[in-house]
Amino acid sequence: MKFSVKSFGLAAIAALATPLHAQTTIDPAIADVANSGDTAWILTASALVLMMTLPGLALFYGGLVRSKNFLSVLVQCMAVAGICSVLWVVVGYTLAFGGATNGFLGNGINWMLGNLGNIREGTSIPESTFAMFQLTFAVITPALMIGAWVERARFGWVVAFSALWLLVVYAPVTHWVWGGGWLSGLGVLDFAGGIVVHTTAGVSALVVAIMMGKRMGWPKTLMLPHSPALTLAGAGLLWVGWFGFNGGSALTATDDASAAIINTHIAASMAALVWILIEKIKVGKSTAVGVATGAIAGLATITPAAGFVGPGASILIGAAAGMVCFFAVGLVRNGFKIDDSLDVFAVHGVGGMLGSLLLALFIGAGFGGTGYAEGMDFGSQFVAQLIGIGAVAIWSAVATAVLGFGISFILPMRVSDDDERDGLDIANHGERAWDLD
Repeated sequence: MKFSVKSFGLAAIAALATPLHAQTTIDPAIADVANSGDTAWILTASALVLMMTLPGLALFYGGLVRSKNFLSVLVQCMAVAGICSVLWVVVGYTLAFGGATNGFLGNGINWMLGNLGNIREGTSIPESTFAMFQLTFAVITPALMIGAWVERARFGWVVAFSALWLLVVYAPVTHWVWGGGWLSGLGVLDFAGGIVVHTTAGVSALVVAIMMGKRMGWPKTLMLPHSPALTLAGAGLLWVGWFGFNGGSALTATDDASAAIINTHIAASMAALVWILIEKIKVGKSTAVGVATGAIAGLATITPAAGFVGPGASILIGAAAGMVCFFAVGLVRNGFKIDDSLDVFAVHGVGGMLGSLLLALFIGAGFGGTGYAEGMDFGSQFVAQLIGIGAVAIWSAVATAVLGFGISFILPMRVSDDDERDGLDIANHGERAWDLD
């Protein structure tokens, strides 16, 4: 058959128009019916998690940069959300959650979200609902890394890197832990993303920050947040959205979800209080940025354990998050002299890894947790968590370095010195966030 652009275009349109459920491929004898309450909750949770990126993370990060770069942060968050959503539908979901084959990647049965089941196996919700919920995770994870390169990254590189990173780092790791892959076979636990989301994004952010180099003038030039008020507003949206992030990960509208939400809230509360107490002792002031950052540290740290531990353990996890992440920020900035501009590694990476390790202790029934799986105890669970963290951190670091440098041969990683001085709002987008004239 003679090839033509027209025929190719018509075929592409037909593929895109294929319904989410290819019901004709599913055995009609299978009449599983979804639980409407569970389905409604997961759909609601999906909206809450998407709100975490747009506008929650956008405002949280945007308030922390200088005013000349505020709009660029918002545009990056929205562009990353767009490209990652499309890729998740086309191929990301099937790489992460397609049928398990070799333990490293899912098979291609769900390409373009085809062949979805009436019910996602192991749940009481439609697989389309499950796919949508997981899409919102695939959006926020690469968006978290934006905080590492703000004020100096070229927009085209950001979009290309985030897209490939989703497929090369996020989707495989998701399969390893949540999709029936090799790490889940070792007993690695991660309720809502301490390893899958926060370790991948945190480690990768640190690698990118090192590759991209410091902002002009950093650290000698003081680069104050232009709007702590917007940062607080963004943190509030993230806090509320995290109820969907962790509570939705129960995949059911039962006590499992409410317990995860209670643990999420109490850990964030404790971490925020500990953070501003340390600030008060060290610098004499409890700051708006401090209370916001402390809350986010607590949220990131409780994420892997939210559905496995009790409220008392969550208080301790929150306290640990406030202390450890606070000092991790200082270590990265002042000890290693790395310009991870908005502390992605110290807050999300360190928090996610810390919570994943503390899970091994506090999951025990003696601490009010759900108890160890058959054949597991503290020692074996701790080793499993260490293996999971180590494997994911190494994969994230190596893949990020390869992707970052590879893309930079085609799309430069960093803007010019003149563009950086002018600000990315004008340099990358030709607009200003604020009309102050």
